[in-house]
Amino acid sequence: MTDRIKGIHHITAIAGDAQRNLDFYTGILGLRLVKKTVNFDDPGTYHLYYGNEMGEPGTILTFFPWKHVKQGQAGTGMATEIGYSVPAGSLDYWISRLNAAGVKTSDKKTLFGEEYVSFTDPDGLNLKLIVPAGNDPRTPWLSAGTTAANAIRGFQGITLTLKDHRATAAILVSVFGYKLASQEGNTYRFVTDAVEGASVVDIIEIPDGRPGVNAGGTNHHVAFRVKDDQVLMAYREKIAALGFHITPKIDRNYFYSLYFREPGGVLFEIASDNPGFAVDEKPEELGVNLKLPAQYEDRRAEIERVLPQLQPSLK
Repeated sequence: MTDRIKGIHHITAIAGDAQRNLDFYTGILGLRLVKKTVNFDDPGTYHLYYGNEMGEPGTILTFFPWKHVKQGQAGTGMATEIGYSVPAGSLDYWISRLNAAGVKTSDKKTLFGEEYVSFTDPDGLNLKLIVPAGNDPRTPWLSAGTTAANAIRGFQGITLTLKDHRATAAILVSVFGYKLASQEGNTYRFVTDAVEGASVVDIIEIPDGRPGVNAGGTNHHVAFRVKDDQVLMAYREKIAALGFHITPKIDRNYFYSLYFREPGGVLFEIASDNPGFAVDEKPEELGVNLKLPAQYEDRRAEIERVLPQLQPSLK
């Protein structure tokens, strides 16, 4: 089991205003700000990580917040909806909580036997809260009025929207070890048994769908999880042998990464569990201080002047 893809590691999306993003994900959804750092390629922009107490893989949603970013559009060739796992019986609580915060939700619906509600974040990112059919043993972060009976556990899965599901399905099955579990209409569900939670990839096939526009309110990439960077490099060999262009190993401070674009156009990342988010902060201080990649530390004063000042959410 240790050399397998273990579901989703993290998902990265694009936002607009950083404070608004922080208020929504910590104050309304009740997630923890696990890491406050900067974009490796644009150190004048934050990279914000939200998850559970320790930022376990499978709970982490990250954002690049560019204040004046243009609005994106979900469509084919991209990850189009993020599913979070919540406890049975909690959907009414979440509908009430979200509506009270001015967030419009759908009615309760069912897909693959799982009840859910959908909504968007302030930038238009598609989200849903799902009561999973199976067990979700993960311990949630409790804050902003949430309790163990209703708090978000982490990802249930991710939805990809593609013109043709078959080539992407082949990667999920033959390389990543997923299995086709079910199909409802034009939605195909792929699941891995290598992990409990963050184990689902749904593919919606729309042959004549409009291509997505990657900008504000859309997902940038989906990262799949492996145990460590040794397993990571074994997967690099497998993927390169199939003829895909895949990056060298990249040190992201909190994990090691590889990137490649799968046949349907979605940017996939493979990321390691090691070394984790506590490598440069005490667990109780996660997300409190601005952490910079080593190459930018000598520019800290300049970077801090450029970045907007973030205030903890009061919600």
